[in-house]
Amino acid sequence: MTDLISRVLARRAARTSKTPAESTWRLWKELSPLLRLLILTQLAFNVGFYAVLPFLAEHLGTAIGMAGWLVGFVLGLRTFSQQGLFVVGGWLVDRFGVRPIVLAGCVLRIAGFAWLGYAEASWAVIGAVLVIGFAAALFSPAVESEVARQAVVWEEEGRGSRTRLLALFSVAGQAGAFVGPLLGGLLLAVDFRTACLAGAAVFVLVLAGHLWLMPQHIPGRARTRERGGARVLLRNRRFLALCGAYGSYLLAYNQLYLALPDEVQRAAGSQAPLSWLFALSSVLVVFTQLPVTRWAGDRLDLRRSMTAGLLLIAAGFAVVAAARPAGWTGVAGLLPAAGFVVLLTVGQMLVVPAARAWVPDLAEEGRIGLYMGALSSVSGLIVLAGSAATGSLLDLSLPAAVPWLVLAAVPALTVALLPRREERAEGADETA
Repeated sequence: MTDLISRVLARRAARTSKTPAESTWRLWKELSPLLRLLILTQLAFNVGFYAVLPFLAEHLGTAIGMAGWLVGFVLGLRTFSQQGLFVVGGWLVDRFGVRPIVLAGCVLRIAGFAWLGYAEASWAVIGAVLVIGFAAALFSPAVESEVARQAVVWEEEGRGSRTRLLALFSVAGQAGAFVGPLLGGLLLAVDFRTACLAGAAVFVLVLAGHLWLMPQHIPGRARTRERGGARVLLRNRRFLALCGAYGSYLLAYNQLYLALPDEVQRAAGSQAPLSWLFALSSVLVVFTQLPVTRWAGDRLDLRRSMTAGLLLIAAGFAVVAAARPAGWTGVAGLLPAAGFVVLLTVGQMLVVPAARAWVPDLAEEGRIGLYMGALSSVSGLIVLAGSAATGSLLDLSLPAAVPWLVLAAVPALTVALLPRREERAEGADETA
């Protein structure tokens, strides 16, 4: 008996002694070529995206001279045209397959970034932002739904939890989000147009890679021709509840581009530290996402993981709210912003893999693209309304802590929306 206990403890120690890098590398070697392509695509996608987006609010406000509410509206419109139209992209993926939708998304993203680089009038900026957003509405549901489908197959084959594979997908995305702002910060030394054109160049490379490597047909993924999926989806109360809770997370995450730049500008007198705060978020995800996912998978079900994440996000806003009346500036003034970024990021690491892993259990068979897209579309509607409201809230002469307290309340309250059970929806009888 003693020998048995010793062997069990030794195996456990061997597992826990592995560094995150070793664990990630071992997982990477187990992946199929298709999964590797999709994960590397997410990395490159975010490099191009984050080379531009973190600096968009400052460009709109300073270079173009938009009012605060209009800046918030444009950012929300960008999110809505992306997240809000994911349901369209997801439906197209189910109907026509992954490859053509990914390629179309790349072409539109190249055109959108090039247009944004030369846009000077408000209407031109809005047009470019819509194209950029819709490009992602095509591209992302294709990639995300296929990774989620492959993750379910991975789990059914007994190779590990689906959340671990989805966490690796998040790590790749955040690695891109780490490199992107640093690249954009360097390119802004030239001008905003250069950053936009560099982002477009990244998507040229992604387009070339998928033209060469993406298979015409992915085994196991059938195209869905039947109609009526949207009606069943809209009756799926548990799925819509998940969308509402996920939307509160996305609204909170959007404050990295709206409320956080305003706070950094106030504390530091410029937005130079913004790149480093984005880098901090990305480094945390890259190095701790898989350990956090493993820890949560051993202790929490999907609902509890999302609950913990949303409450941590609320705490991040509360940290800034508590510090704002003091009016600190300089390094001390940036500490609450850094605390917000850390808590938001840890919350994100719990919420995102759990939400994506939950969707296949709530979706109809053969409709995973539609449901994965709808998850983002409902969230996009929330962000569209919430971002314009947040922009106005930040412009009002309210006590310094009030906007941050309001933002803290949103994710905390939406915990109550989370579905109670994690069982697969087989048809309309499960949606009532």
